[in-house]
Amino acid sequence: MSEGDGVRVPWRGWGARQWVAFGTIAFGSLFLVVGLVLAGVSVSFLTDAEKARGTVVALDWRNDSVGTSSRRARSDDKPAAYPVVEFTPADGTPRTFRSSTGSNPPSYEEGDRVEVLYRADSPDDARINGFASLWLLPLVFGGIGLLSAGIGTALAVMGRRRS
Repeated sequence: MSEGDGVRVPWRGWGARQWVAFGTIAFGSLFLVVGLVLAGVSVSFLTDAEKARGTVVALDWRNDSVGTSSRRARSDDKPAAYPVVEFTPADGTPRTFRSSTGSNPPSYEEGDRVEVLYRADSPDDARINGFASLWLLPLVFGGIGLLSAGIGTALAVMGRRRS
């Protein structure tokens, strides 16, 4: 058989387009799985969470770009405000935690009242009951994964139609 017969052996003779499509689908699938795992963690947290009222007692301003591989600070690198929240769980012992989600401009101000979700068996595992703290990471990872896998699938389908 000659190369012009149209018979292809799988994994042999793949062109750059097929490898790019495969890599893009694999990358997207990985990000989609991470997004789904993070969503599962949030859902699991919500099913076990107790609620309490809390107060933002401070804003912890941090510049997350410190320590990155780029030694030169970019002009658009601005510090983010992470709310520090104090609340009292059912056991009566006041607790304080820093939210894992920061923003600039700040989402909260000192003195703001917030709803806190925490695990009864581990009150130090607490989060502000808000969209960003519960769903931002799952949506970012899942969205990037869906977009990448979709683009890779489109490239694979277009490459398949051409051959």
